[in-house]
Amino acid sequence: MKAAAFILAALLAGVAPVWAAGDHGHSHGNEAAPTGGNGPQRLPDGSVFLPKPAQHQLSVRTTPAKAGELGKTVELAGRVVMDPNAGGKVQSTIAGRIEAHGGGLPALGQNVRKGQVLAYVVASAAPLERSNQAAQLAELRAAQALAAKRLVRLRELSDTVPRKEIEAAESEVASLAGRASAVSGGLGAREALVAPLSGVIGSSNVVLGQVVDARELAFEIVDPTKLAVEATTFDPELPANIGNASMAVGNETVQLRFTGAARNLRDQALPLNFKAQGAALSRLAVGQPVKVFVHTRAFVRGFPMPSSAVMRNASNQNIVWVKTAPEKFEPRIVTVEPLDGVNVAITNGLKVGDRVATQGATLINQVR
Repeated sequence: MKAAAFILAALLAGVAPVWAAGDHGHSHGNEAAPTGGNGPQRLPDGSVFLPKPAQHQLSVRTTPAKAGELGKTVELAGRVVMDPNAGGKVQSTIAGRIEAHGGGLPALGQNVRKGQVLAYVVASAAPLERSNQAAQLAELRAAQALAAKRLVRLRELSDTVPRKEIEAAESEVASLAGRASAVSGGLGAREALVAPLSGVIGSSNVVLGQVVDARELAFEIVDPTKLAVEATTFDPELPANIGNASMAVGNETVQLRFTGAARNLRDQALPLNFKAQGAALSRLAVGQPVKVFVHTRAFVRGFPMPSSAVMRNASNQNIVWVKTAPEKFEPRIVTVEPLDGVNVAITNGLKVGDRVATQGATLINQVR
């Protein structure tokens, strides 16, 4: 675009003033230098004279206007959100200190698989609580030792001691051993933070040695090819009239599937939910604002054109440049309705057969 603008400026300034014979070196006061007739220029009626060589250098392309029945579209403001079935959050259920697993903590954008251990949370407790647990563990181990000795004596007297007493002693030893193991595990317990699904790390909120509370968010995992979009509307009848929807990602149109509308208003607006799939979604981020184009079941007659063909004039009106002669372009004030983010519908201002500048229109609009 910068190169094309430079070419346009060179064409506008490329014709040097011509001096009359015999007047070389003489001043003519405030006379204006004559304007070259072979360069791009804005004519008095507002049209633009653009020679064929300049059209080729600026890559100007035109498209004939063809009318048709186009689906009426409503443009809504939306934002990218996490698909609840293709994204998840990793949280700790205990308070403790973050420790790495294997090669360290996962980095943003790193691919992870379902069930992969991302980090550990080593449980932390107050000194008094830890001392109480240690005392309880010491009592359980002492009781276990006494019960084990008693079991040995009973087994030596198995000929005179009823079998039920030996079984009760065995059960007591096993019970004390289990209780001691549980208390011992609680003193040095650690929880593994596991990825709930395969995807990429969307956000990381922890570092090594950080102390976290229970339910604190550690990681977010998203599938970049499966995202959801949430838009809002002030028209409560729109959800019943939605045919399909789309949004623009760069120069690509991504189709959206309407999944439903909320039943509670948010800031007096009704949230609408859409799902999207495709490789183009990898260029979007959760929370990114987008424009959602909802195609209703109503139709409007107009001319489909790329949105790049629509310019603004000095009065901030929508215009397109129509080629009326081989080297002449005329501005037409038009009425525009959105279609899919890449194309628009021109509902007024054109007639069938008009050749509209769809490429290079920005440079034509800059000619003065």
